[in-house]
Amino acid sequence: MTPVEGLLRELAPQVLGALARRYGQFDAAEDAVQEALLAAATQWPHDGVPDNPRGWLSAVATRRLIDEFRSDSARRRREAEAELEKPDVPHTDDTLTLLFLCAHPSLSPPSQLALTLRAVGGLTTAEIAAAFLVPESTMAQRISRAKQTIRKSGLGFEPPPAGERAERLRVLRQVLYLIFNEGYTASGGPQLQRADLTSEAIRLARMLRAAAPKDTECGGLLALMLLTDARRAARADAAGDLVPLDRQDRSLWSKEQIAEGLELVSATLGRGPIGPYQLQAAIAALHDEAASDAETDWPQILALYNVLERVSPGPVVTLNKAVAVARTSGPLAGLAALGELDGDERMAGNHRVEAVRAHLLEQAGFHAEAQAAFRRAARLTTSIPEQRYLNQRALTLPEH
Repeated sequence: MTPVEGLLRELAPQVLGALARRYGQFDAAEDAVQEALLAAATQWPHDGVPDNPRGWLSAVATRRLIDEFRSDSARRRREAEAELEKPDVPHTDDTLTLLFLCAHPSLSPPSQLALTLRAVGGLTTAEIAAAFLVPESTMAQRISRAKQTIRKSGLGFEPPPAGERAERLRVLRQVLYLIFNEGYTASGGPQLQRADLTSEAIRLARMLRAAAPKDTECGGLLALMLLTDARRAARADAAGDLVPLDRQDRSLWSKEQIAEGLELVSATLGRGPIGPYQLQAAIAALHDEAASDAETDWPQILALYNVLERVSPGPVVTLNKAVAVARTSGPLAGLAALGELDGDERMAGNHRVEAVRAHLLEQAGFHAEAQAAFRRAARLTTSIPEQRYLNQRALTLPEH
């Protein structure tokens, strides 16, 4: 990411928030800001960044917005001209309100993801489409429908009522978590990971943490992202192939991210209600603190998964817990724990279940069964690096 791109992504939500609050039309303001960002991306690298970049973007976006209003009707023109006579709005941070709006429960999860990345992240429709491996036209329709939903709902640009804040924060954390996960392990395509998405998710999580500093789960989410992303450089070899956690060169892990993540875990865990992100961050911390795979405190990790299963039960937690069970009690015990997912429709077609099963079968000495499971997992994933890794593991095992 160039310095100009980084600056534009930082300023995008500030400008959009100010315009949406001032004019009360989120969809029109978002379109205007996107045009201003495009103009800046074209002009600034050549002409230089203006002395007041936020003011420049606000002025250009406002002109685009007024032009759009004027094209509607004489009534809109009079309203727009009256708005122009108002004093400039003060420089306030509307990022949290904007995030709340993009993660509104009336929107579908895919729409929440797309709108957050576009409106708050400053990504173009083409960039978002590429990240989620869909045609640009499909993503454009998704974003357009999301904005129409907001417009038809009559939602104003204002923070949610106090009674809705906790639930909206929960949805918002989930949106950022999904963005991070898609970047850390791409669901399909030629790349194992998308650093642009993980970086964007971390940036937005920092914003959320700053805007809601007393919410310990927001701190836990940021800690989890940092502690997980710290391993990114070691997750793939020079050819781009997957390197599993137990075989990674830990000297490549980011010491700075680990230190910041550990500090956040210490600052949040036990300082408020225990939530799933704090617990997952604590698990990630135990992995990152271990000097080697053999020195990992698996009994403590299993204990944390037992707590996580009570706080936020789900099939992914059960899957991860099965690995911890295997590391503490052996592969057969892990396979028994994994059996709890047999018949769970939520994990039907999920390649990770078969991948974990294959690893545990291999460790238990059932090589033919492990080989078959590796191949099933490879067929289920659309990630090319994961396909290569799983097929290669199958080839290394004897069939009988």
